[in-house]
Amino acid sequence: MNHGDIAWMLVCSALVLLMTPGLSFFYAGLTKRKNSVNTILSCAFTLGLASVLWVLFGFSLSFSGDIGGVIGNFNWAGMNFNGLTDKTLPYPNTLSFAIFQMMFSIITPSLIVGAIVERMRFSSLFLFVSVWLVIVYYPMAHMVWGGGFLMQLGAVDFAGGNVVHITSGISALVLAIVLGSRKHYGKISYHPHNVPFVFLGAALLWFGWFGFNGGSAGAANELAVHACMTTNTSAAAAMLSWMLIEKVKNGKPTLVGASTGLVVGLVAITHGSGFVPVWASLLIGALASPISFFFISVVKAKFGYDDALDVFGCHGVGGIWGGIATGLFTQSSINPTAKWNGLFFGSWELFARELAAIGVAVAVAVAGTLIAVAVAKRFTGAIRVSRKDEETGLDISEHGEPAYPAFNGMD
Repeated sequence: MNHGDIAWMLVCSALVLLMTPGLSFFYAGLTKRKNSVNTILSCAFTLGLASVLWVLFGFSLSFSGDIGGVIGNFNWAGMNFNGLTDKTLPYPNTLSFAIFQMMFSIITPSLIVGAIVERMRFSSLFLFVSVWLVIVYYPMAHMVWGGGFLMQLGAVDFAGGNVVHITSGISALVLAIVLGSRKHYGKISYHPHNVPFVFLGAALLWFGWFGFNGGSAGAANELAVHACMTTNTSAAAAMLSWMLIEKVKNGKPTLVGASTGLVVGLVAITHGSGFVPVWASLLIGALASPISFFFISVVKAKFGYDDALDVFGCHGVGGIWGGIATGLFTQSSINPTAKWNGLFFGSWELFARELAAIGVAVAVAVAGTLIAVAVAKRFTGAIRVSRKDEETGLDISEHGEPAYPAFNGMD
């Protein structure tokens, strides 16, 4: 057993775990103050739920055996293997990999929350996430990383562009459309209630992303170093790119815009962080911001869907761009897991497979979200809060716990 690799995987697991509280602050700062407790808890409850489900059967369904190239089996249910010595998977040991991957299953459904803040019943969200993990996340993790169909096809996804960002971004869009718009959407302007929270959350996400991508190397090696460098470079380029867009369009860069830009850059590089050269990560990040900005400011306005915190625009669109960019810029000399170079280097095979993998992720997310919504409706009734509760705020109506007890306003 390589103790250095084990230590690296455990540190990276802790870094990824920290990303979920970071996401909670990021989202809460963007919402109304009367909904900030609900927003935080709607992200954070997966720390409990997803962890328990992962131990019971999630890890097994994702990484044990193979059923039709789509899902695993129950051989490792309840972590039924020797956690100290098992090295069935090509990582320091199987249990260290299970801990690391558990953190991904925690944050992925939490990303969806940003699209439906301020209007979904907490009990319905809890059941929705439970079902969504089983029919969307575990199959996608298996297909991409666990020996399933997409892995057999030769598509690559270093740290979760398909598994995490495209699935959550597409699911967020579908769920937002099913729920419908907030009460005053399109009639009043929505403003973040706590901009410092937004940056705090973004900074924690950036910090944790070194574990997210660096840990996906599976060892403390040169590939982990490479992934950390491409991760930071893309985030930095996207942050500057978003600030430039705001300066040109509005005359002033904003902290919310800079925070959003760096997150978009992190999303975009996730897919290829261990496959593309460092110079390509500059391009990936720099282009991620204008692509996402266009979808947020133009496409969203044109179609009128209420993706409250732009999860689709940031994670769905950013993840799709990251998948395309991986098909363009991958070099198998960086990571021989990729069987072909990208289109930019003269080979079309990987590019075609990346497009196919994106299509599969979109299809699974759409179908799985609709099924999870149907189950939540069946067992909890209406999945949306009443208009009265929406006006009161979900902190009080859903939890009886205001974030700011001395504040009596309604914003």
